[in-house]
Amino acid sequence: MTYIIILSWALLYLVFSFSSQLPWASCNNYWNTDDCVDFSSKNDTVHWTSQTNSTSAATEFWERRVLAISGGIEELGSIQWETLLCLIAMWVICYFCIWKGVRSTGKVVYFTATFPYVMLLILLIRGLSLPGASQGVMFYLLPEPSRLKDPQVWMEAGAQIFFSYSIGVGSLTVLGSYNKYNNNCYNDCLMLCLLNSVTSIVAGFAVFSVLGFMAHEQGVPIAEVAESGPGLAFIAYPQAVAMMPLPQLWSICFFVMLILLGLDTQFVAMEVVMTSVIDMFPKVMRRAGRREIFLFLFCIICFFSQLVMITEGGMFVFQLFDYYACNGACILFLCVFEALALGWVFGADRLYDIIKDMTGIRANFFFKICWLYLTPLVSLGSFICSLIEYQPLTFNRWYVYPSWAYVLGWALALSSILLVPGLALFKLGTGTGTLSQRFRHLCQPDLEKLENQRRETELQSIKEELLEHVTPN
Repeated sequence: MTYIIILSWALLYLVFSFSSQLPWASCNNYWNTDDCVDFSSKNDTVHWTSQTNSTSAATEFWERRVLAISGGIEELGSIQWETLLCLIAMWVICYFCIWKGVRSTGKVVYFTATFPYVMLLILLIRGLSLPGASQGVMFYLLPEPSRLKDPQVWMEAGAQIFFSYSIGVGSLTVLGSYNKYNNNCYNDCLMLCLLNSVTSIVAGFAVFSVLGFMAHEQGVPIAEVAESGPGLAFIAYPQAVAMMPLPQLWSICFFVMLILLGLDTQFVAMEVVMTSVIDMFPKVMRRAGRREIFLFLFCIICFFSQLVMITEGGMFVFQLFDYYACNGACILFLCVFEALALGWVFGADRLYDIIKDMTGIRANFFFKICWLYLTPLVSLGSFICSLIEYQPLTFNRWYVYPSWAYVLGWALALSSILLVPGLALFKLGTGTGTLSQRFRHLCQPDLEKLENQRRETELQSIKEELLEHVTPN
């Protein structure tokens, strides 16, 4: 529910990008305050460097126009109707792109996954040609040695890899389940990691070259203009774009790229839910029209549940979800159990044999070390570090949430991560036999069930292939 909110903001920015003057480029609007700074004016840039209470035009547009942000989570206020319309548009697009399953999604993704690379290349060339770009690139490439000693940095880096590769959340499992049995998944995994990392590196050059330009124009260190999270996409980058020649063109390129990249992620996230539910209840859900109806109900429930996030106090709710329910600690905790189940319960040797049978290639021995030891230990260590280094959520470094909000945040986090050990304890307590017999039984894979599922999958694939080739009379 949180990711599509970002898409609705990006769509709203894209609409504003077609204005004769970008609304976040000046301080002559009804939402601006006396402390607003227009960076297209050299006098205002001097004012920015000399006054601590000054705010940029981009910041005021984001906080006062788009969010119309209130004083706290207790003051929800009214719904922002422009964001509501953009949110409806995003849900409609997502629905009709995936309502027929991975066949329709796959066709859409040919465009949404490749066109952003064109936009990224354009923004990269433009960014590197700007004055001050080299300053941003050097900031991007050269780390601070003192920061490398901070375990929090490494923990955040590990969590980012989990998010970037969609590890532990079911995306790769669901998409991989649609492959033919003899698909070379070993090669696919290696290529996926390589492409993902190269894309992230290139995107870093595109972003930091523009941030270097902005720091050069303002005459401030780049650390003062570099932001993360929504601040980078909706404040820092739009502000930099507004300082370029032909700002509307670069703004359109940036937000089109952002929307298409986000749609890919949203498609997959929704497909995870759809495929999982359909596979759990195949006799009910695989009837004609059932998928479309269930997807519609799913979209409607999510839409009404997230309306609170597009109110005047919605950003506080959004940050609460993002910080607790969607954070790296939850995924790290789940990945400990996933790695243990794969390497120790299902068995690393059995997994080796399956990969060899599927691809004809024997996986590198290093992967066995990862499955058995490295991945669960690193995930567990990172999870423990995240608890030790835990800091309560604040907004914009000044707003402290009320106590009930922190309780709600932890409830959101625990609602997902406790289901795995909770179900294990439930089965351990309700099974037959002695406690040790139940434990041993639960620590063994049900090979007969796995074989039946494999046969069902193969039969379903054959059936779908035949249906694709049948031409109606």
